[in-house]
Amino acid sequence: MPLTTDEKLLTLSHDVIEAFDKANGGIHPGFRPAHAKGILLTGVFTPSSKAASLTRAPHIQRNSTPVTVRFSDFAGIPTVPDNDPQHASPRGCAIRFHLAEHSHTDIVAHSVDNFPVRTAEELLEFFNALIATDPAETHPNAIERYLGAHPAALTFVQTPKPIPTSFGKESFFAVSAFKFTNAEDVSRYGRYRMLPAAGNEYLDEAGAAAQSPDFLFDEIKERVMKEPVKFRIIVQLAEDGDRVDDVTVRWPEDRPQVAFGEISLQEITPNNASEQQQVIFDPIPRVDGIEASADPLFEPRANVYLMTGRRRRAAGKH
Repeated sequence: MPLTTDEKLLTLSHDVIEAFDKANGGIHPGFRPAHAKGILLTGVFTPSSKAASLTRAPHIQRNSTPVTVRFSDFAGIPTVPDNDPQHASPRGCAIRFHLAEHSHTDIVAHSVDNFPVRTAEELLEFFNALIATDPAETHPNAIERYLGAHPAALTFVQTPKPIPTSFGKESFFAVSAFKFTNAEDVSRYGRYRMLPAAGNEYLDEAGAAAQSPDFLFDEIKERVMKEPVKFRIIVQLAEDGDRVDDVTVRWPEDRPQVAFGEISLQEITPNNASEQQQVIFDPIPRVDGIEASADPLFEPRANVYLMTGRRRRAAGKH
């Protein structure tokens, strides 16, 4: 995963990381500045017979591919309680397909099917408004003024984010669009969805408040010991006229959906904490048959992931 040589983009990426750090009350060495609290599981991906109509990617050509999946809470605070209604949601799901030694492709998703901003500049503005907000300030305060001027961000903030009974009963969405190209060089744009085979199940406010701070992590460890945790990966396809470069715009639910495959998670990854510190997920696919769209968030996200990943790895060497 290369780091950009564009100085303006590098500065913007640094500024975004700094804003995350400020929102988290400072740097937490060895942890991500978002989705700090996580757990890695290992398993296998089995492609759907229909996926070859969509892409010629190598993990679609094989009977199965090893995967590593990381589930996480949102905040960049490693001790965030799983039932914190403000800071634990949306939850994250990152999938690594191990194609060969030192060769992989990833999917990075979260548990809400939208995103508050279209660009990294807007994300920085969003975080700066959060940081500048004083609860004692007269209304409208900084974040209220920002949300009043940015309808997409307001929609994201107001989207319900219920707390699931299990990571294995939550749905996840890769909010950016990708260009899928098959063996006949036919291309379609689409967005990934990860849907739990066990179905969705959520807690009400009282039920969530009654849970322990680590209940989702305790539950997934117990669940995977009893049986594999399975997810179906679906690709929702764009139609002519649909925006494929704007994460704030969702496509209608009647758009076609193609089965991509199934993930079966079979165990907790050994040496979990150190493995989490080492792995750096990449939002850009970098694999034949699946490309990033013109979404302007791809490059800044890849930079932020790499820069904070290197910082995280360095913290583990002391």
